[in-house]
Amino acid sequence: MTPSSPKFIITGGAGFIGSNLTLALQDRFPNARLTVIDDFRSGNFKNLTGYHGDFVAQNLATLDWRKQFGDPAAAGFDAIFHLASITDTTLHDQFVQVHDNAESFRRLLNFARPTRTRIIYASSASTYGAVTEATVESNDAAPANAYSFSKVIMDNIARRAAAELADWIIIGLRYFNVYGPREAHKGVPASMVYHLAQQMKAGQRPRIFKHGEQRRDFVYVKDAVEGTIRALDVQTSGIYNLGSGKARSFNELVDVLNKCLGTNFKPDYIDNPHAHYQNFTQADLTNARRELGYEPRFPLEQGVRDYMQWLYG
Repeated sequence: MTPSSPKFIITGGAGFIGSNLTLALQDRFPNARLTVIDDFRSGNFKNLTGYHGDFVAQNLATLDWRKQFGDPAAAGFDAIFHLASITDTTLHDQFVQVHDNAESFRRLLNFARPTRTRIIYASSASTYGAVTEATVESNDAAPANAYSFSKVIMDNIARRAAAELADWIIIGLRYFNVYGPREAHKGVPASMVYHLAQQMKAGQRPRIFKHGEQRRDFVYVKDAVEGTIRALDVQTSGIYNLGSGKARSFNELVDVLNKCLGTNFKPDYIDNPHAHYQNFTQADLTNARRELGYEPRFPLEQGVRDYMQWLYG
């Protein structure tokens, strides 16, 4: 059980999922002492409008946790949510991508190990690579880029640490294609939902890859956050999918956006320039339902409607 006045760290808390999580934790635990760590490479201070906690501006790949927070036992954190990473999958510097993501995680674990502080960290559905059916957590990893590879290494590190210390709970969450408020700052890596909505709102036909039959598990950020918070109560270490459980085509997404925006645009089909592209993603939620009690509440139609109201009022 989480105490009534918990102490939480959220790394990457100025980013997309991180800021939504931070503000949800603040609402859920009004007496909580929250500390966000972010270096703003993938975040923006504007995402934390209304935030009442502490903020540490640091690069996690070089952060000295003990110097920053003191002895971990005295610091007394109840959980660390690790959302920080270089998220731009188009960054081709393999050293920077893998070094920063893996070493940041390793430093965090070294700080948390003496006190067995609960760790809840962001893995990724991209670790599954090219698939044609719903993926389960036991599927072999098949990373197609350095970002995905870095997440595979993080999963490996987490499994090893949890196996060495049975009383240390480390939860990995494989987020699928998350969309929703506070993602605009990401630019190109922002969701298709955001980019297509912006095009259509500007009076342009939505540009999607030929012929729009690629299918993705689009999960609304409110569902992703709820699943993340539920990881506070899991009693054993593990890695879990967080998605909608449904694969929806790009053509369907355009239809949903047309209905929500009151438009009637036909897709503008373009060639896909990416050699390695996930044409299909779908989360098998069996384990997340059983262990996290996770049940997504926002099908694509409802999530997009809620998001469009947030974006455009």
